[in-house]
Amino acid sequence: MASLVLQDGTVFTGTSFGAPINRDGEVVFNTGMAGYPESLTDPSYRGQILVFTYPLIGNYGVPSEELNAWGFSKNFESEGIHVRGVIVAEVSDDYSHHTAVKSLGDWLKDHGIPAITGVDTRALTKKLREHGVMLGKIASEELRFTNYDLRIEDPNELNLVAEVSCTEAITYEPELATRHSPFATVLAYDCGMKRNILRSFLKRGVRVIRVPWDFDLSRFDGEYDGVFFSNGPGDPKTCVPTIKSMAWAIEREIPTFGICLGNQLMALAIGGDTFKLKYGHRGANQPCVEIAPTPRPPPPEGRGGECQEFQSSEGIGGRCIITSQNHGFAVSEELPKDWSVWFRNANDGTVEGIRHKSGTFFSVQFHPEATPGPEDAEYLFDEFLSILRK
Repeated sequence: MASLVLQDGTVFTGTSFGAPINRDGEVVFNTGMAGYPESLTDPSYRGQILVFTYPLIGNYGVPSEELNAWGFSKNFESEGIHVRGVIVAEVSDDYSHHTAVKSLGDWLKDHGIPAITGVDTRALTKKLREHGVMLGKIASEELRFTNYDLRIEDPNELNLVAEVSCTEAITYEPELATRHSPFATVLAYDCGMKRNILRSFLKRGVRVIRVPWDFDLSRFDGEYDGVFFSNGPGDPKTCVPTIKSMAWAIEREIPTFGICLGNQLMALAIGGDTFKLKYGHRGANQPCVEIAPTPRPPPPEGRGGECQEFQSSEGIGGRCIITSQNHGFAVSEELPKDWSVWFRNANDGTVEGIRHKSGTFFSVQFHPEATPGPEDAEYLFDEFLSILRK
């Protein structure tokens, strides 16, 4: 027997299939049908207990934890599991996939992550949708919780980005550099960077200098062509040094691109604001509409979905793309002069991207690197690199 106890005292019971330990965190839900290895290793989930709404999880097992030629994970989005716990309706112990080496349960046990199966995740998700994200505890056995036991530290009050960022600068040379010099160098802020962001730059022949979240860009005397700000966990307003460096780059008209947390950081760097969503956007297949785009050539073949015309109050957008998302905060509507909303979530209308009229600085709330999720937005890497080519 194992239990999930929410901060209001609500208890959901099931069977433990992960590590037999107690753990607390912020309880959130993910609507993806697949991609659990990538989600569990996404640093943006730091401090959270993750509920999978899809009823069957684990049927294709977990691949190996081997590293690639650059020294980071070949198959996952980081080199460890960042969630504090996992809740599913039904876990599959019998897995089948040609890359699988172990079951989900065994993998979670190896990493010391508690997990519960047999929970009514529909009822749990409905509660989270009505109330909003809640703090909760996983207990490996049936326990009585006192009010004192339910005093859970809110992970959003911590500097989670500092926990998941690299601690020193790391340079990655692309494979293409064996034959040709890299055509561009990107200085990338690691605020909890998903590893497929690194893969997306490297496979395009870009040298990447990965730096810590609090790296002082104004004191860096190395050569680079553009600056990138990654995804990451927690409240963006805790990342004061990162915001300062982004503002410095924009003031000096250095091409700048942000993803997820990077979108929120860009809003703060230009004088905008952010707020916490009721229950966030986590999962794949989130539709986002591009607002009044500037003319551009079509994305490279095989990179991007079919465009659809969309009528909004802001004008005719260029395309509706299906995206992968994982964020609990969003950008406020008010933006300074010369900045505009670039993408909107077609479900709730929240801001999913912003850009400057020059086209030199832009960011999106969703994940173009798409692991897990659709690849409609991958063309945005090429758009950023097209600016660097100029």
